[in-house]
Amino acid sequence: MTSKDIDARTIRDFGEQWTRHPEIDPAYDSSPEMLADVLGPDFPASALRGAVVAEIGAGMGRIVKMLIEAGVAHVHALEPSAAVEALRRNTAPWADRVSILECRGDELPSEPKLDAVLSIGVIHHIVDPAPVMAAALAALKPGGRVLIWLYGHEGNGLYLAVVLPFRRLSSRLPAWALDALSHLGVWLLQPYLLACRAVPRLPLGRYMRDVFGRCSYETRRMVIYDQLNPAYAKYYKKDEAVALLATAGFVDIRAHHRHGYSWTVVGAKPAA
Repeated sequence: MTSKDIDARTIRDFGEQWTRHPEIDPAYDSSPEMLADVLGPDFPASALRGAVVAEIGAGMGRIVKMLIEAGVAHVHALEPSAAVEALRRNTAPWADRVSILECRGDELPSEPKLDAVLSIGVIHHIVDPAPVMAAALAALKPGGRVLIWLYGHEGNGLYLAVVLPFRRLSSRLPAWALDALSHLGVWLLQPYLLACRAVPRLPLGRYMRDVFGRCSYETRRMVIYDQLNPAYAKYYKKDEAVALLATAGFVDIRAHHRHGYSWTVVGAKPAA
């Protein structure tokens, strides 16, 4: 398949996933604490108050909800898949503060100028994200910031050795089979979660204790579904993550190794 074919399939698969499972977990997974954890130390949630932002790949609206609750003035929520209908329903309470755009990240309009562009858990599923980063730069005000959250390569060696071969099969399965496997996965991971609480240095131990283990059953299941579903996922090394922003023209780039398994990368549009 070409890169365009892979991207189209990824959009279709995630659209089906969020159409089948459109609910937003009201607990930890969509809490201010989770948002602050994802944003990391280089982009405090307080910086969002009163801001006009875009979210690339809004899915069924979980991040939009957290951004609104963090005090964002307006969110331009981009979603190219069938999940846009769930996005509309889930963000209806804030319809006056949310504009829904049925488009890909590389189609982000350059007007109005934005204070920030965020993309959490999306860029690593795009084969060539350079046009998305270019669109983000064009849409920002001078000095505006971009934040992306990416799967990391560092800290995931054992996990990738197990999951990547299995994903070659699971990414071809129908949605009902992925539902069944994700339920099974929650129960299979329970002993490892307990072990991570007892032995802090196990692989992915911090993530299992501090994030996965604090989520509800349904959220844990969807995390597993996320790993089984995509046709494409890149696990970024730190230098690759930084280069993604630097090549697009962003400056003052900072990368935070979140829980030792992923990267939150922040950059700014030059002020001049």
